[in-house]
Amino acid sequence: MIDRIRGTVNPPTPIKVRIDSASRQIRVLIAQLDSAVNRIRQRDEAIFAKVVASLARHDNEHASVYANELSEVRKMGKVVAQAQLALEQIVLRLGTITDLGEVAMTLAPAITVIKSMKQGLSSALPEADREIGEISGLLSGILVDAGSVGGVSLNFDVANEDAQKVMEEAAAVAEQRIQESFPEIPAGISSQRQQEDIQS
Repeated sequence: MIDRIRGTVNPPTPIKVRIDSASRQIRVLIAQLDSAVNRIRQRDEAIFAKVVASLARHDNEHASVYANELSEVRKMGKVVAQAQLALEQIVLRLGTITDLGEVAMTLAPAITVIKSMKQGLSSALPEADREIGEISGLLSGILVDAGSVGGVSLNFDVANEDAQKVMEEAAAVAEQRIQESFPEIPAGISSQRQQEDIQS
């Protein structure tokens, strides 16, 4: 009874308004990730210059150390770029929602994508951890409410497949962007990490 009275006094925010709010939060996070990508690019350039300078001095030992560091920086860059691209796809999909049935079909994979990127981003960009948690919670709440209002049943297999597609597309584009943005490590200096990747 009390809940009903509260609902009449403070009616729940319409789902479309909450989706728009989630989209705004995601855009803020995308902007943060964009700044992070730029910082990573600057760091990459600085370390790459050290690799080149070490090679010019025939100091292969230091060149190899810097190449290892460069490899780690680029891995971080790829994680951040992939998350940014996946979030951009989610914002686009949220913008196309027109009815309750589409809410479940769009939000379920979006939530899966956001939760799966949270772990990778927490090490690359710890300050984004709280925002990702908030966005995930907000979208989950909308999904639950949409299901209870519209009686929508959710097919998690389809949702997970859609989420996987989003991540694969984002990973492919991120890989391409990293290759275009960052110069190749000079021949003859391959990091130990790269050698391990080849062996495994």
